[in-house]
Amino acid sequence: MKKIIKIEPSAVGKILMRKRVAAYCRVSTGTDDQLVSLEAQKSHYEEYISSNPEWEYAGLYYDEGITGRRKDLRPMLMQMMQDCESGMIDVILTKSLSRFARNTLDCLKYIRQLKEKNIAVYFEKENINTLDAKGEIMLTIMASLAQQESESLSQNVKLGLQYRYQQGKVQVCTTRFLGYDKDENGKLIINKEEAEVVKRIFREYLEGYSYNSISKGLEADGIKTAAGKTKWLATTLRKILRNEKYIGDALLQKTVTTDFLTKKRVENKGLVPQYYIENDHDPIIPRDLFLRVQVEMARRASLETNVLRRRQYSGKYALTNIVFCAHCGEVYQRTQ
Repeated sequence: MKKIIKIEPSAVGKILMRKRVAAYCRVSTGTDDQLVSLEAQKSHYEEYISSNPEWEYAGLYYDEGITGRRKDLRPMLMQMMQDCESGMIDVILTKSLSRFARNTLDCLKYIRQLKEKNIAVYFEKENINTLDAKGEIMLTIMASLAQQESESLSQNVKLGLQYRYQQGKVQVCTTRFLGYDKDENGKLIINKEEAEVVKRIFREYLEGYSYNSISKGLEADGIKTAAGKTKWLATTLRKILRNEKYIGDALLQKTVTTDFLTKKRVENKGLVPQYYIENDHDPIIPRDLFLRVQVEMARRASLETNVLRRRQYSGKYALTNIVFCAHCGEVYQRTQ
């Protein structure tokens, strides 16, 4: 006769069977309210996981003030995925699908990678366990809805910006804008110390200095860029010399976001309307001087496009790029 013996699990076996549970939290902005919410989530998961005798606390992963649309902007989520690959986690708890990801493809990709390793993700708000039979069907539907919600929010932000542009409300991030600060109402006000640097750049350019010469002079004097960098690039100087805000005007919507998921921005070449606001704030550069610089930039650019005259511009000498040979059209050069 066949005999069946039941073997009760030992204490060691019970320990080995415990699930290693981690939690993932995210808040989409860095405001005080959101950071308070993050602290509340952290406390909740620490207590929730520790209170279950069948669970072993495997850590808390959280990203602050980072968008959920792009995985490359969430380092702790990526770290959690690596720890899952290393076999350190059995279950992941998260508040909701929108806190985990708003990109359907990325969300499903992660869930399937985790399912291959028999790692469950439990979404509290939607009550979805990804290892259940209906988990992936529900997940696909919910992730798609979350992505649509994100797209809708992005569109609302665009409409809000468009309305502000139509009202002539100028928004500038002054942390990377040389020459101006903001007052308590968000109005641009001149930063006198930085304004002198802007004036110097315009003045030296009209005096005939090249971008390279201006950069070397600024670096030699220990003057930093608006971003706090010691290295001055030609592209930085070019943007300053072309920026209409230094004459008190503002061209709004110079660039436009073409993909709400990647946040890719491109130059606005007729994609959406632009708005030019005159006399919005106090100027640093006189209008006539600014126009002279634009003419000079166009003149130098035209010289650079001519193959016979493709040389680095230098304004050291009075007749540089002014005297040409009547026979071959080449630029006269100074000789010793």
